[in-house]
Amino acid sequence: MGTDGGLSWHLVDDVRIMLSYHFMLNAVRAGTIVAVVAGAIGYLMVLRRQSFAGHTLAVIGFPGAAGATWLGLATGFGYFGFCVAGALVIAAIPGVGRAGGGPGGLGGYGEESAGIGVVQAFALACGFLFVSLYRGFLSGLNNLLFGTITGITDDQILVLLVAGVGCLVALVALGRPLLFASVDPEVARASGVPVRGVGVAFLVLLGLTTAGTSQITGSLLVFALLVAPAAAAARLTARPVAGIAVSVGLAVLVTWLGEAVAFFSPFPIGFWVTTFGFGAFLLATGYRAAADRASRRPGARVLAGSPT
Repeated sequence: MGTDGGLSWHLVDDVRIMLSYHFMLNAVRAGTIVAVVAGAIGYLMVLRRQSFAGHTLAVIGFPGAAGATWLGLATGFGYFGFCVAGALVIAAIPGVGRAGGGPGGLGGYGEESAGIGVVQAFALACGFLFVSLYRGFLSGLNNLLFGTITGITDDQILVLLVAGVGCLVALVALGRPLLFASVDPEVARASGVPVRGVGVAFLVLLGLTTAGTSQITGSLLVFALLVAPAAAAARLTARPVAGIAVSVGLAVLVTWLGEAVAFFSPFPIGFWVTTFGFGAFLLATGYRAAADRASRRPGARVLAGSPT
């Protein structure tokens, strides 16, 4: 949504005007909740090499919302119901419980990807079916696909807050075994970590996160908020705790920027969040490339190889 005046050089006044609208306050609140959860879960998703599963869960949110609209229910029920159900279906595919799948061959990463792709295709087909079964004019279709900052109610904020806090609490509870299973699943399994159960729990958390994020960025662009800040953070630091913190910070930043620019422009929030997230990823990739080149210089090699 835009305004007649648009952005000006008086940014403080622009922010004050934007936040004078209750729907924008709700958008910022909801966006902040979603960004914090998406940044934390997204980093572990990238670390576990389960980005394709995350993308599929994001797509699954569309038929869930369309089906809820067809049945006359709130779209939130569809988002959360379908995403969690989709996470459980994906978790049943051989190899998905392991970080990044197993080795090639039967039950390995190739079969895992193919199975997830089948789930994604079926979910999209269901979405088109629900849209066609809806006899009225589905005016909110673009919002389901590309997101919106208008119409976020106080009740939705509460639902997002409860779901977000629950996801973060569960993530903290799973923290050590999940990180262990993500970095070295075979050693974790030998040490008694229930790798399969931890993987299923993480997929359910990922489903809840995509369901909440879809209500802000839309089903087609939710994946950008999950993967772009996390991928950028992975290029800036190799330490998991620092990586999660950087991912959360970037996710909040691109969400706030996306909401602000969307308010003053005619384009949807999903486009802006994706654009800013992509920009952060490019900057992080450039920084990593420059740092790697610097570390390969002769002086750097001598320094690195010198005794300590």
